[in-house]
Amino acid sequence: MTHVFHRNPKQQLEFAVRGEGIRLFDQNGKGYIDASGGAAVSCLGHGHPAVIQAIKNQLDQVAYAHSSFFTTQVCEDLADFLAERAPGDLDHVYFVSGGSEAVEAALKLARQYFVEAGQPQRRHFIARRQSYHGNTLGALAIGGNAWRREPFLPILVPAHHVSPCYAYRDQLPSETEEQYAERLAQELDQKIRELGPENVAAFVAETVVGATAGALAPVKTYLQRIRRVCDQHGVLLILDEVMSGMGRTGHLFACAEDGIVPDIITIAKGLGAGYQPIGAMIASSRIYDAIVAGSGFFQHGHTYMGHATACAAALAVQRVIEQDGLLANVLARGEQLRGELRSALAAHPNVGDVRGRGLFVGVEFVGDKAAKSPLDPALKTHARLKKQAMQNGLMMYPMGGTIDGVLGDHVLLAPPFICTAQDISEIVARFVDTVQQILPA
Repeated sequence: MTHVFHRNPKQQLEFAVRGEGIRLFDQNGKGYIDASGGAAVSCLGHGHPAVIQAIKNQLDQVAYAHSSFFTTQVCEDLADFLAERAPGDLDHVYFVSGGSEAVEAALKLARQYFVEAGQPQRRHFIARRQSYHGNTLGALAIGGNAWRREPFLPILVPAHHVSPCYAYRDQLPSETEEQYAERLAQELDQKIRELGPENVAAFVAETVVGATAGALAPVKTYLQRIRRVCDQHGVLLILDEVMSGMGRTGHLFACAEDGIVPDIITIAKGLGAGYQPIGAMIASSRIYDAIVAGSGFFQHGHTYMGHATACAAALAVQRVIEQDGLLANVLARGEQLRGELRSALAAHPNVGDVRGRGLFVGVEFVGDKAAKSPLDPALKTHARLKKQAMQNGLMMYPMGGTIDGVLGDHVLLAPPFICTAQDISEIVARFVDTVQQILPA
């Protein structure tokens, strides 16, 4: 009997006892290739000596000091590192313990910004269907993951949702990517006008949608057009890069590929690579300056914000990524991963789409390839794939409800940035075996 309240009390988990490179090992000595980085977290794999040493060094100095009394050098250094590399005027970094906390901070900052700017009527947040922004109540409220939201709807603050950028299913055959992007931008414009532009605070979107829809990247010009709509109405743009940021797509900030700068951005998972819990919200100078010139105080906070040991781990992770040139490897290995998956599964009748950016790859499964019809959700194909993959020594991140919260199955792959070409080929081989075992062609 375990006294740990696990997420799924009916599920019996093995014990992880050792991590080495891209592999984890259980109590029986069985190894598993971590092809999803846990939940797109372990971007440097497991047991990286430089990160472990940085944590030990920080513990020898000071493990933790509450941010209302002290700052620490490592906290300041990590903020400098991120601000120097963030796009545009995203210059002010607010450290928290994870992605949900980062999104909560972003929502509260957006609201307080408008209060201090003399526009307290701006209270509405708009996000997209089939999005995920975290499990705390504010983040859950704006998220568009119907399954996660449903039990808690009576206690969620109202939020508004527009269509996702889901070209595989929603782009019309007669539309170019630019026309499709413009149609979605017009939908957002109409929603803002419906609510009254003077009442809308922010539009929130994942730069690349993560676990809910499986590495769903925007089409060309989509985010640029969204940025213009927000600017037209004085609405803030908050980009959630908790899963897609910090190099996962081959760019430190995923939105760099789209050529835009949000007003607020949230990061987490790959920031600390799982070596310590850490996340961050990065705000523009315009928003920061409004708070400083107004009340002078962001009315928010957490006990472990700016945690020295977590900042030391994250700074070491980011320095390794930069010094080892791992972003170039992410781009190269990502091309390889998508290419080998498409080649190996091109004829499989149940593989509908292979998509993503960098080492952030989604595979969507269908019942009929031509019609793009989903598999019967009662089959729980995604769960069966995960179970079989574990038997095959492969960790991957599956999800159901890809299309609307009920229908659709996909698997997310997010291998560590340190993967070699041989590693990627081994991941593909085990993945293909898994698919053929659960969905024989």
